[in-house]
Amino acid sequence: MLRKHLDYYTRYLDHDIPAGVVVFLVALPLCLGIAVASGAPPFSGVIAGVVGGLVVSVLSGSQLSVSGPAAGLTVIIAAAAEKHGLGGMLLAVALSGLIQIGMGYARAGVIGAYFPSAVIKGMLAAIGLILIMKQLPHAVGYDADAESDLSFLEDDNNATFSFVWSSLNSISPGAVVVSAVSLAILLFWDTARIREHRILSFVPGPLVAVIFGVMFNMAATAVAPFFAIAPQHLVTLPQIYGPLQFAGEIRFPDFGLLTDYHIFVTAATLALVGSLETLLSLEAVDKLDPLKRTAPTNQELKAQGVGNFISGMMGGLPITAVIVRSSANINAGAHTKVACIMHGVLLLLSVMFLATVLNMIPLACLAAVLLLTGYKLAKPKLVAEQFEKGFEQFAPFAVTIAAILLTDLLKGMAIGMAVGLFFVLRANYHSAFTLTRDGKNYLLRLQKDVSFLNKAPLRNMLLDIEDDSFVVIDGSRAIFIDHDIMETLEDFMKAASDNNIQVELKNVRRLQAGPAMAPA
Repeated sequence: MLRKHLDYYTRYLDHDIPAGVVVFLVALPLCLGIAVASGAPPFSGVIAGVVGGLVVSVLSGSQLSVSGPAAGLTVIIAAAAEKHGLGGMLLAVALSGLIQIGMGYARAGVIGAYFPSAVIKGMLAAIGLILIMKQLPHAVGYDADAESDLSFLEDDNNATFSFVWSSLNSISPGAVVVSAVSLAILLFWDTARIREHRILSFVPGPLVAVIFGVMFNMAATAVAPFFAIAPQHLVTLPQIYGPLQFAGEIRFPDFGLLTDYHIFVTAATLALVGSLETLLSLEAVDKLDPLKRTAPTNQELKAQGVGNFISGMMGGLPITAVIVRSSANINAGAHTKVACIMHGVLLLLSVMFLATVLNMIPLACLAAVLLLTGYKLAKPKLVAEQFEKGFEQFAPFAVTIAAILLTDLLKGMAIGMAVGLFFVLRANYHSAFTLTRDGKNYLLRLQKDVSFLNKAPLRNMLLDIEDDSFVVIDGSRAIFIDHDIMETLEDFMKAASDNNIQVELKNVRRLQAGPAMAPA
């Protein structure tokens, strides 16, 4: 059996190793940028990427899914880091992993199917907007204080204007040039001209943007100091040379915060949102897989849980399956999980031996990558598509966005779910039954499931039936008929004889025969 597995994974090394290199080049700037956006050390982002590649991919049942730090969790992590410090944030990440392991054993892999797509898309769009808001200061070389950087709304309009004025006075020309050109490179790299090129299509756009940023800053420092980017606006990884120094940089959770229930709320939020992102990404990867393999969702939750526990214990960010890196993996020709493991190995080697090079990367480059990521999450086309689907889809989508921006991610999701549930109930309320009339003949047809929520409209409908009529009650399409509905129909039939109404039943069980009821 072991030999069979080895043969399978070594058969495609000529595809998987080059694909792993491509995924590494895509993942590195994203790991660094997401850490910066989360208010965490860049080292935490790389740790999460390494764990995602070396732990999650081994335990996962997916051959092509790539796991690592995700932009969708930056808002939660930034709030946790601000409130509880790095140690508290790491504790929440580790606890979220334990929750995910429990979810996997509880077979909660179907959880994604119970969240309306409009609410999930609204959540991602809101995260995209917040990501854009948070990265704009880095894109212009201005660092806002932590509170204003994390808050979407300001309490005082004068404070807002002074904030904008301060940022205008503090713009770094070099950072603006780097972020603008990096955005142009990323947009150009996403065009058909590059995708169809035999060589350039294998070079990731984020890597090109990072190389440009490093070379521009080196040239500016030597030739035009006015455009040089200040050291505080560069990546700051610890100077690591080898495994021993790498181990010395590992940070541990603050277990003293285990008595703070807010930590558990954050952990549960991370587990829920991270699991949703993972399951949605997994579904997308299965559809993109050329071999059409299907990954087991419960096993994936367990793998993500182990990865998050280890990442939190080692000082890393939370991990999810991520569609951008997974898509790059598939497009690069990966066949098995060896490609993902390879990308984890390269991330580990880079942080061990190339920290000096990585510290030359301007934050403006990473901000450009994340600005484009935020735009893709909240692009106007998505809003138009939801609007075209009708008010029932657009309302939960828009409410979720507004609620997250005005409150926080967890409350916003809860409000969005409530609105989505309202429209589901309303649709069921109107479609549970129909009453068709032909002269004095009526057909009352029960559709799908009929619950107690439909009792009031059913009563009103029965009151509209005229005297001296013939009524057929057809339950052949109803899978479930609530007891309250049964009682309502029984009461109608008992009173029907007083109004000379004849009733015939078709496939309606558990009704007691009354004097006006004809046999089914």
